Amino acid sequence: MPPFRVNSPYKPEGDQPRAIKLLSKSIKEGNQYQTLLGVTGSGKTYTMAKVIEETQKPTLIMTHNKTLAAQLYSEFRTFFPDNHVEYFISYYDYYQPEAYIPRQDLFIEKDSSINEELERLRLSTTASLLSHKDVIVVASVSANYGLGSPEDYKTIVQKLVVGDEYAQKALLLKLVDMGYKRNDDFFDRGNFRVNGEVIDIYPAYNEELAIRVEFFGDEIEDIYTFNTLTGEKREHLKEATVYSANQFIVSKERLALAVKSIEEELGERLAFYQKEDRMLEYNRLKQRVEFDLEMIEATGMCKGIENYSRHLTQKKEGETPYSMMDYLEVMHGHDFLVIVDESHVSLSQFRGMYAGDRSRKEVLVEHGFRLPSALDNRPLMFDEYIVKAPYFLFVSATPKELELELSTTIAEQVVRPTGLLDPPIEVIDSTYQVENLHDRMKPVIEKGERVLVTVLTKKMAEELTTYYNDLGLRVRYMHSDLDAIERNQVIRSLRLGEFDILVGINLLREGLDLPEVSLVAILDADKEGFLRSTTSLIQTAGRAARNVNGKVLMYANKITNSMRETIETTQERREKQMAYNKKHGITPKTTLRELDTNLKVEDSGEVYNKRSKMDKMPKAERQRVIKELKAKMLLAAKSLEFEEAARLRDEIAKIKKL
Repeated sequence: MPPFRVNSPYKPEGDQPRAIKLLSKSIKEGNQYQTLLGVTGSGKTYTMAKVIEETQKPTLIMTHNKTLAAQLYSEFRTFFPDNHVEYFISYYDYYQPEAYIPRQDLFIEKDSSINEELERLRLSTTASLLSHKDVIVVASVSANYGLGSPEDYKTIVQKLVVGDEYAQKALLLKLVDMGYKRNDDFFDRGNFRVNGEVIDIYPAYNEELAIRVEFFGDEIEDIYTFNTLTGEKREHLKEATVYSANQFIVSKERLALAVKSIEEELGERLAFYQKEDRMLEYNRLKQRVEFDLEMIEATGMCKGIENYSRHLTQKKEGETPYSMMDYLEVMHGHDFLVIVDESHVSLSQFRGMYAGDRSRKEVLVEHGFRLPSALDNRPLMFDEYIVKAPYFLFVSATPKELELELSTTIAEQVVRPTGLLDPPIEVIDSTYQVENLHDRMKPVIEKGERVLVTVLTKKMAEELTTYYNDLGLRVRYMHSDLDAIERNQVIRSLRLGEFDILVGINLLREGLDLPEVSLVAILDADKEGFLRSTTSLIQTAGRAARNVNGKVLMYANKITNSMRETIETTQERREKQMAYNKKHGITPKTTLRELDTNLKVEDSGEVYNKRSKMDKMPKAERQRVIKELKAKMLLAAKSLEFEEAARLRDEIAKIKKL
C-alpha cells in the first residue's frame, strides 16, 4: 500500500506538534476514543491529516452536512494527492421518502432526483475500499445508512486477464447480473456495448475512462482504458477488475433465497391481516409486494429494493445493518480510524437519525404499505455507531461531555500557527442594536472586509437585510429555506466581494472558513436558548478568528451565563495565545485561503440554447452535444463546482428526453 503522506508546504506549528504527537500515540496504544479540542482557525484539518500520516490507518471522516463534507474533501485531496481520497454523501438532489398520513388517508409516494455524479462518487468509494488500502473517505451522515453486503459486493466482480479464455455470451450475461445495461447507441456509465469481438465496459464508478476488451475467438487478446469522450487510448492492462453497478446487487443464489424469504414473510403478514379482518391492508400489501417480487425475479432490482435489505443480506430481525464502516472492516480488518468533525453537532445528529426513520416506517408497516422487515432498512442506532470503529477521533472547538467522558486522550489546540488571537468580545446595549450595528459595520466595509450578522428568526433575517439594503449597504441573508447549492453560492459571493454583509441564523456557526470576515455581530445575545448557548456563541464568535482585525459584538441588555462563559473562555485563550506569540516573536497575520476563480465553465444553457430546434436535430448530433455538456459537467464536478455540475446535468437530461 502506498503510505499516507501529507503534501503541504507547512510544518506543524503552535499547538499542532503536541496535539499530533498525543493523538497519534494514543491511537497507536490502542485507545478507542480521543478528542481534539481545537479553536477555530488553529488548523484542525491539518492536524487530522498529520494524525492519519502518523498512524497510517485507512480513515473515514464524517461530518453533519454536505457543505462541510465538500470542503473537507477538497482539503484532503490536496493533502493526499498520491492516495485514494473518496467522497460519500447522499446522491439525491431531491428526496421525498414515502410516507402515510392516517388521519387524511394520504399516501405520499417516494420521489427523488438522483445526482449521477454523486452516485458515481459513492460507487467509486466502495470500489476503492475493496481495491486499495490507502483510502480516506470523506462522508456525511449518509455513511450511517444501510448498504448492501460488502462481502457480496466484493464477490460479484468480473476479473478479466489477457490471455485467458472467456465465452463472450457468458461474460455479457455476467455484466447484466452485475447491474450493467447494454447500450450500443449512447455509451454512459453503467453501460456496455459490443462491436464484433470488442466489448466496451464503462464502470459505474469511473469518471471518464472506460475499459475495452478485445477478443480473438474466446481468448482475451488486449485490455486497455480509453477516454469515452475522445476515444483516446490511455493505458494497456494485463488484467482488469469490474465491480457491480449497484451496492444492493447480490448473487443469483442469494437473490433466490431472498425471494423465498420475502414470500414467507408476506404469507405471515397476510395471514395476520386476514385474521384481524383488515382486508384493505391485506390487498394493499399483497399487490405491492407481489409486484416487487416480479420485478426482482425478472431484473434483479425493483423500486425501493432497499426495503428488502434484510432479506438480501440475510440479516436477522433487528440485527445491525451493513454500513460504510463494514466496507472498511472487510478490506482492512478491525484497524481503521473514524474522525468525527464538528463532533458537538455531528454526534447529536447521528443520535437522532434512527428515531425519525423508525417512526415513519412503523406507520407504513402498520397500514400495509411495507413488510415489517422494512424497519431493518435503517441507519445505525447511536449505540451501534459509537462502538463500531476500533478508533475514533472527535474534533471540535466545543466538544460536549460525551466526547470528553469517552476519550482517553484530549489534545488542546489553542495556539494558532498564524499567531491569530481569539477575537475580542464587546457587549453593547441592545436597545438600538440595529442602528448601532449600522454605524459599526461601515468602517469595516470601507476596509474591504466582510461582516456576519446572526439573528434568531428567518423573518428577522429577511427584514434586516431589506432595511440595510435600503440604507445603501450590500446585504444578503442565508437561512434553511436555501438549499445546499444556494448556500454555497452565497458564501462564494461573499468571499468574492459581490456583497459585504451576510445575515443568518444558526447556519453561520460551524466550519465556515471565511478569512475575509473581520466582524461578527450577535443580535439579542441574551435570549438564552440553543442559538445562544455557550457552544453556539463560541462557534459563532470563531467566525471572526481567521482575520487579524477580528472582533465580536454581542448586543444584549444583560450578561447571561452563556455569554459570561464565552467571554471568559475567549479571554483565557487570548492570554495563552498572546504569551506564545510574545515568547516566539510571532506577529499575527490573517489566514490566507485563496478562492479558485480560474475555473471558467461555459454557461450550462449556452450549448443548449444555441440550438433552439434541438428536437429536429439528427440523433448523432444530439449525442455530440450531450458529450460536450458531459465533459463540462465532469470538469465542474472534479473542481467541486457542484452547483455548475448540477445545472449541466439538468441540460443533459432535457436533451435525453427529446
